[in-house]
Amino acid sequence: MSGAAADRIVTANLRSEMQRSYLEYAMSVIVGRALPDARDGLKPVHRRILFTMHELGLSPDRPFRKCARVVGDALGKYHPHGDGALYDALVRMAQDFSMRMPLIEGHGNFGSIDDDPPAAMRYTECRLTQLSAQTLLTDIESDTVDFQDNFDGSQQEPTLLPARLPQLLLNGSSGIAVGMATNIPPHNLSELVEGLITLIDQPDTSISQLMQHIPGPDFPTSGVILGRGGIRDAYHTGRGSITLRGKAEIETITRGATTRERQAIIITELPYQVSSQAIELKISELVNDDRLDGIADLRNESDRTGIRIVVELKRDAHPRVVLNNLYKLTPLQVTFGVTLLALVEGKPRVMTLKEALEVFINFRIELIERRTRYELNKVRERDHILQGQLTALTHLDAVIALVRNATDTPAAKQELMTRYDLSETQADAILRMQLRSLTSLEADKLEEEHRTLMLRIEDLTDILERRPRILEMIKTELLDLKTRFANPRRTVIEFSEGELEDVDLIANQEILVMLTEQGYVKAMPSNAFNCQSRGTRGKSGGKVKDDDGVKHFFACSNHDTILFFTNLGTVFALKGYQLPVGSRTTRGMPIVQLLPISGEAKVTSIVPVHDFERTDEYLVMLTQQGYIKKTDLKAFAHIRTNGLIAIDLEEGDE
Repeated sequence: MSGAAADRIVTANLRSEMQRSYLEYAMSVIVGRALPDARDGLKPVHRRILFTMHELGLSPDRPFRKCARVVGDALGKYHPHGDGALYDALVRMAQDFSMRMPLIEGHGNFGSIDDDPPAAMRYTECRLTQLSAQTLLTDIESDTVDFQDNFDGSQQEPTLLPARLPQLLLNGSSGIAVGMATNIPPHNLSELVEGLITLIDQPDTSISQLMQHIPGPDFPTSGVILGRGGIRDAYHTGRGSITLRGKAEIETITRGATTRERQAIIITELPYQVSSQAIELKISELVNDDRLDGIADLRNESDRTGIRIVVELKRDAHPRVVLNNLYKLTPLQVTFGVTLLALVEGKPRVMTLKEALEVFINFRIELIERRTRYELNKVRERDHILQGQLTALTHLDAVIALVRNATDTPAAKQELMTRYDLSETQADAILRMQLRSLTSLEADKLEEEHRTLMLRIEDLTDILERRPRILEMIKTELLDLKTRFANPRRTVIEFSEGELEDVDLIANQEILVMLTEQGYVKAMPSNAFNCQSRGTRGKSGGKVKDDDGVKHFFACSNHDTILFFTNLGTVFALKGYQLPVGSRTTRGMPIVQLLPISGEAKVTSIVPVHDFERTDEYLVMLTQQGYIKKTDLKAFAHIRTNGLIAIDLEEGDE
């Protein structure tokens, strides 16, 4: 063996070499591929795709461009992995059934909830959504985040994106690393903003108090979360198991020329990440294996307006039994295992809900400080040049004579620096001044600009020196984004059978309940108006908008059941402690975010009930067309989340 070859041989212990190599591989997968960063909520592949689109100028007001171009640029510049995996990540960011708030706007076939694959990237087109452009890429040129070399050192890429919303919780994330995995559900934007503002105003807020604003995940495919125990575990410990159901109703349908009536189960919403095809195949398999009885026909009537799977039942079938079997045996009910794991300071960490929000708030504070310093430096640089130009205007004749008598430009610059104590930048700016800037009008403009810049410098310096101002800026930005992008909650949260309800853990106390004409509801402490008697009604319940008014105002216990009757004859129920807590100066929460009220329905009456078991109490309902109905109070003791028909109405009646 030659000496050169022998020099290349390294003797190593096999155990230590395997440990070191595997650890390096594991950390590479954990940090560089599989886990999102807790600050901007993105994995490297998503961050690189969005930054590539930003560089290509694919803003929401620009034309779409082929996905193949985006994938090719991201692949060649930043992400040296397979184009298939990169395109899959791009597609997912454009699917409204995968992302609660899509980050990419797709043009073409991007797949469907029925598990249809997307078209090839040479056919599809994309651009950024308003949300991603304004909440992930704004201020990226203002030195808000660090940049690093790409894989070959030829380009610079951001280590983070300057997120204005907690993307980690907003759209969730899932990924399998080496020895660990993350699975974070999506949430509602409006609820996240309310939780963040509460935490900014009251840093010692508990997780239970945060859950009054963020009651649970909000999935893009809607559905029903069964039970609050899993949510509570996930938010308090970072790990939990959430039971998620699709939405199904039992209806009577007519079929055929004879208009025969049959019972059918209509599925209109699916659990998150479950395709309608998977449910159909499972039901067919169970029926063929004689494990599921009572089903006569199965058809998928879904279209672009929404999901509709019809499970037609046999005449002797019990609809509720069949529906329970569908929940038990098919993907119509699934378990979503939450693991709130993300990178914090480059290390994987399981976080609680409060910790995840605190990481984002601290990140946002850092971003605003860096953005303010960047702007302050720019303003100071401009003012520095202005001061030099104003100095030249003050000694105009002498400066002109100096320049005319100089042998060349370097000599003139050096003489200006020496005589008037100017910097090289100021001297260069003076030599570049045009004759028109020597007029008195232009001089006044320079003086006015200097005064404006001095005020701006003072304001920016004050921002950096006062933390409360930064926090107010964060709150203002969050409220602005909520106004522009928030939409109602889609996923309903129900108590599961046998679950220990919060009433067992909440002190029984008196509250005041107010509902406005425009449908805003809130609960207040009983001492807010020194009104203690249950059932008392009044005319004023706190802050309302000029065009709004108080419709219902009464006192009750927070353990009481509150019945909400609508003009369409349906009734919904909530416990007093389930109402949003407010003060006299807050407006409350829209009732449509608490109850599944839609269309022409509106709340016409509210009745607090302390005890349903009394046999001498009734509810009397009167309609516009003169019909009257008297019903035992105990008939309303058990009302499902989707409500109960309290009275059948004729067409046009209320």
